[in-house]
Amino acid sequence: MRLGLVMAVLLTGLAHGIDLGKDLLEYVQREYGNAAKQRLTDWDELIEQHRDVTETEQVLAVNHFFNKREFVWDIDHWGLRDYWATPVEFLATDAGDCEEFANAKYMTLRAMGVPEKRLRITYVDAIHLEQAHMVLAWYPDPNAEPLILDNLVNQIQPASRRTDLKPVYSFNGTDLWLSRDERSDRRVGSADEVQQWRHLRDRMLSITGD
Repeated sequence: MRLGLVMAVLLTGLAHGIDLGKDLLEYVQREYGNAAKQRLTDWDELIEQHRDVTETEQVLAVNHFFNKREFVWDIDHWGLRDYWATPVEFLATDAGDCEEFANAKYMTLRAMGVPEKRLRITYVDAIHLEQAHMVLAWYPDPNAEPLILDNLVNQIQPASRRTDLKPVYSFNGTDLWLSRDERSDRRVGSADEVQQWRHLRDRMLSITGD
């Protein structure tokens, strides 16, 4: 069962926080148990406790929090070949694939106040695994080499050290870029062109009525 119509997390306005709401927490507890409710409560506390720390501390905390979750392929977890779950769905079930890890980290850091321009959800080829993969890139400043948050590797490393990853494209809440290499890319349009991202955003917005 999906959380779908009771999902109450805002995608727009994330820099102002995430409102889980009593009804949502009660629903998660009823459908998924006390441990699931506690994970959402821990998520909310993580955000509140890290609003006023350094950006580096925020990134480290968020990466650690989500990398404790279990990796499960969409087909096994949701019965669908490719499904981008909301962060609440991800935490309620305590499992997801690489898209869930990257998206949840992005949304959580935005809720902590990290500027959108410093974050890009990045689609890559995982060379050693011979498969597509998704990570979150964090830019400490606009011209800096990005650091990679990856559910497969707990240590956050500069993109140049992740020679096992070949960037293909990246996006945030606004823009879409095509990658030439780990440090060079060009803007090619809107993030809305990433169909699954658009569907995730629209699903969340349709629930909140914004």
